Amino acid sequence: MNELKLTEHDVLSTLRPDSLIGALVYLVVFVIVALVVSRGLRAAVHAAMTRHAHIDLTTISFVQQLASAFIWVVMLILYAHLIPVLHSMGTALLAGASVASVVIGLAAQSTLGNLVAGVAITIYRPFRLGDTLQMAAPTGTEIGTVQMISLGYTTLRAPDARLIVLPNSVAASQVIINLSQTFTPWQMSITIHINRSADVQAACELAIRVATEQVGAKAVNGCYLTRIEAASAVLELRLQSPDSGSRDALRSTLLERLARQFAQSGSAAGAGAGEAATFA
Repeated sequence: MNELKLTEHDVLSTLRPDSLIGALVYLVVFVIVALVVSRGLRAAVHAAMTRHAHIDLTTISFVQQLASAFIWVVMLILYAHLIPVLHSMGTALLAGASVASVVIGLAAQSTLGNLVAGVAITIYRPFRLGDTLQMAAPTGTEIGTVQMISLGYTTLRAPDARLIVLPNSVAASQVIINLSQTFTPWQMSITIHINRSADVQAACELAIRVATEQVGAKAVNGCYLTRIEAASAVLELRLQSPDSGSRDALRSTLLERLARQFAQSGSAAGAGAGEAATFA
């Protein structure tokens, strides 16, 4: 019994916050608690966004990141107050805290500026997740769709799939044009050459029907006669691709289906006087 009591006393002594092993054990515990709370917060936010479609995604995403950072800061403060060595060290360094804060503030002024600008973007909402923006960049005028607004940066995806990382301080200070209501980033067109004597209206109806079966009626903008040449008429089928990644595959599929459908329809829709329609 005495040996058992002695062992328990040794364990408790080892796990004291003022011992090295105890400090490491408490560090692991605090890290695990911070991870669990952060993941629980993300799960709760995801559930709230799933149940309530009207919740503003931009605000929720930014507040979630801010709350996660706050959780880690609180855990760090509690851990520092729990460990006597860190607590005494903090007291000893208190005299130089003002000088350190000035140095850190000067060194991190751009980071702090991005953080404050991120809060301003969340409050005033000049743009939101999913909006299409036009802004000035070192490469010239760029257009991209807002993918993420973090504590320091706003990430946009360009129509050619490039990622544009914009500091929040720049996004909040420069003139940005919101093109969400007018811009169609995945616009594509297919040129159709038919015989000049063919039925243009029938050819357009056939092209629209093939495109509608492939991408849906909302993504098809129409088919138009754009030019009349000596021996042919030129049509342009206009539609929107779901995204930039599938644009080439969609064009290939449409070209194949259009060629097959026009060949089956014969001279009534696509080819006149025995000549086949061509596509580009």
